[in-house]
Amino acid sequence: MKIEVLYPEFCNLNGDMGNVKYLKKCLPEAKFIETSINEQPAFCTQDDLSLIYMGTLSERSQEIVIKKLMSYRQRIEELIDKGQVFLFTGNSLEVLGEYIINEDKSKIEALGIFNVHAKRDMLHRHNSFFLGKYEDIELLGFKSQFTMLYGDNSNEYFATVEMGIGINKESKLEGIKKNNFIGTYIIGPVLILNPEFTLKLLSLMGVEEPKLAFEKEMIEAYKIRYKKFKELAVKNK
Repeated sequence: MKIEVLYPEFCNLNGDMGNVKYLKKCLPEAKFIETSINEQPAFCTQDDLSLIYMGTLSERSQEIVIKKLMSYRQRIEELIDKGQVFLFTGNSLEVLGEYIINEDKSKIEALGIFNVHAKRDMLHRHNSFFLGKYEDIELLGFKSQFTMLYGDNSNEYFATVEMGIGINKESKLEGIKKNNFIGTYIIGPVLILNPEFTLKLLSLMGVEEPKLAFEKEMIEAYKIRYKKFKELAVKNK
């Protein structure tokens, strides 16, 4: 089993590398390929990757990563269509949108794989709790971002929202999901906060009998946090 982690020297904000550290605990025999910014991604030549992961990054780093990935755009789109498993967290999803708009209205062209675009507001960080549902799985987590995503994701959303926001403050549809590509603004890290979702992801990756590291502690922590989030959701209605 091979897992590619894209640009960990850049894509490591908001504790999102915790997702990778946890996967290493769950899959001690797996090979983790950490691709640095000046290396050709393994996904260009390898068809046997179980997961391609990218985490949250700074706005300046986004622009660097877009330039690096632009020449691999066709390959990324091909892999998504083939059902390759991806997990992009935080604002890494924006790299695959059409463009990013700065406060001065200047535009940064992105890879254009998904029909969404981002708007930056660097003077106002959005912070919120998130509670929602992916298929039959209750998801929880946090959001902390300077950007919002705009466009129609009604046919390609990741999760519905019970508490918090979707891709923007007016939306109740969170993230992007196409085939086995999952892109979500949920941070926390999302895999540590959501054991059932982690099991689902491991299954998508081809793990025959997925097991969680620290399973008992993970589930107990989830139950405690979930109860508090549900109480907060009721209170905020």
